[in-house]
Amino acid sequence: MTRDASRPSRPASPTFSPLYRQIKDFLIRSLEQGEWGPGDAIPSEGELAVRFSVSQGTVRKAIDEMAAENLLVRRQGKGTFVATHSDPRSFYRFLRLVPDNGKAMPTVSDPFYCESIAATPEVAAALGLKAGDRVLLVKRLLRFDGEPVVFDEIYLAADLFDGLTLERLRGGDRSLYSLFESDFGVRMINAEEHLRAVAADAQSAELLGVGSGDPLLLVERTAYTYGNKPVEWRRGLYCTRHHYYRNDLG
Repeated sequence: MTRDASRPSRPASPTFSPLYRQIKDFLIRSLEQGEWGPGDAIPSEGELAVRFSVSQGTVRKAIDEMAAENLLVRRQGKGTFVATHSDPRSFYRFLRLVPDNGKAMPTVSDPFYCESIAATPEVAAALGLKAGDRVLLVKRLLRFDGEPVVFDEIYLAADLFDGLTLERLRGGDRSLYSLFESDFGVRMINAEEHLRAVAADAQSAELLGVGSGDPLLLVERTAYTYGNKPVEWRRGLYCTRHHYYRNDLG
């Protein structure tokens, strides 16, 4: 017997969410609303258990999952803190390029362009905007031990970064994500990357000191803040002459 296509289908049953996941959602909402800022200590598991009228075990499970997702950081004997991009360890969470010898090298961000432009259809789709909406385009070189290794074109949702200028980007030695977090209240929570091999064009060849047509690694990244909101899309061209892209699985 076939179903009459004109008849409405039965609505799907509501998805069951475990209690600890509900507590996790409450905590994420508190982070998003700024109740606790980056680097702040959150209340103890006991205090949160009282607040939400649940067991400490339920709170612990929620916090464990958030710590695994780099939203929170546990510090033995001190408590649990909101993760921050000011922590040097967070730098390598989003930059996976490693020197061939495996030794950490001084890394310097060298921005050289910052302008408001109209979003192309590709950029708009990545950031959840409309084509023609204003976005900020930042161009920068990332140098490892003085050697230019990454050429980034970074597109940002302009309404979240009002007042961002090239002078501001060049001030101090903070990472871009640390600057976005501290000065604009935008914290990058997670990112999705697409990788492919490409040939260097004239501009990237000159900036990275390679020959035109030499192989480069193209890394396209969409970065998200709380609520899975896309706020950054970037195209990074990586020179892998003395470096490799590392991704830990498992």
